[in-house]
Amino acid sequence: MKRFLLTTLVFVTFCTSQSFSQHVYNQDEPLSHTFSIVARDSVTGDLGVAVQSHWFSVGSSVTWAEAGVGAIATQSLTNVSFGPRGLDLLKQGYTAQETLDSLIASDEGRAYRQVAIIDSKGRVAAYTGDKCIAAAGHITGNQYSVQSNMMLNGDVWPAMSKAYSNADGTLAERMVAALEAAQKAGGDIRGQQSAALLVVRGESTGKVWQDRKIDLRVEDDSQAVNEIARLLKVKQAYDHMNAGDIAIEQGDVDKALTEYGEARDMFPNNMEMTYWTAVSMANADRIEQSLPLFRQVFREDTNWVTLTKRITKNGMLSVSDSKLEQILNAHK
Repeated sequence: MKRFLLTTLVFVTFCTSQSFSQHVYNQDEPLSHTFSIVARDSVTGDLGVAVQSHWFSVGSSVTWAEAGVGAIATQSLTNVSFGPRGLDLLKQGYTAQETLDSLIASDEGRAYRQVAIIDSKGRVAAYTGDKCIAAAGHITGNQYSVQSNMMLNGDVWPAMSKAYSNADGTLAERMVAALEAAQKAGGDIRGQQSAALLVVRGESTGKVWQDRKIDLRVEDDSQAVNEIARLLKVKQAYDHMNAGDIAIEQGDVDKALTEYGEARDMFPNNMEMTYWTAVSMANADRIEQSLPLFRQVFREDTNWVTLTKRITKNGMLSVSDSKLEQILNAHK
């Protein structure tokens, strides 16, 4: 009798273990319990996805997007293949719903999945498996979908939907507003750890480096939502710097200085921005305007003085010897 009971216990344990490993989790399926949003900007056509989770490096598994194709968030017991496979189906002409249906139909672990898809025309589709950990759910709206699982409460995804719908600004700013609303409503029951924000163009330029407009990640931070919001502002400031550089190349010094000014207004203590603004002024023969900026940077760290000498040698700073001396003496 004891032998029978032991054999039965081993058999039941083995079957349960096999069932769990086959249908709930394996090493290719990260435990990305999370809240996320996929969306399309109706004006620019840009496509995006944003996410936060109490799981390391959530952006490496949940967020997928391709210019002119669509955006996908795959989460819960994440089937990472839904990202690349879904984008491939969208490229073949499948709608968001057709793509979702195909992915779910082929997945034995579908009950544990949560996924949302938006295609290049703004059509959305979302799915929450009935075994996703509560609180879990999704809302699809006009060219967006919000979804979450393992939340503290059921207020999270409705709060995301409301925040995104009412927010102003760029697509990225509105998606971040949705993440902030999710956290304010309760967020992940375990807290925060990582976040990601990905935005691509509505139409591909054929150049991947130009198609991906924003690609930001927070890998491990107890205030991941605040940090992704901060990084977005830094990215926007550097976008102004890049626009200023382009204006310099085109000979429009006034526009360049306006762009540089916008960047510095956003981050006045960023010495990198201040320094290159000063360099651009000097190259435009506006030495007197550049000197206070050089002075500010040099007093912060004299390594900038050394760098100034080096960029003079390679031509990035093109001034006469007398003007270079003025610049180098600015820190004294």
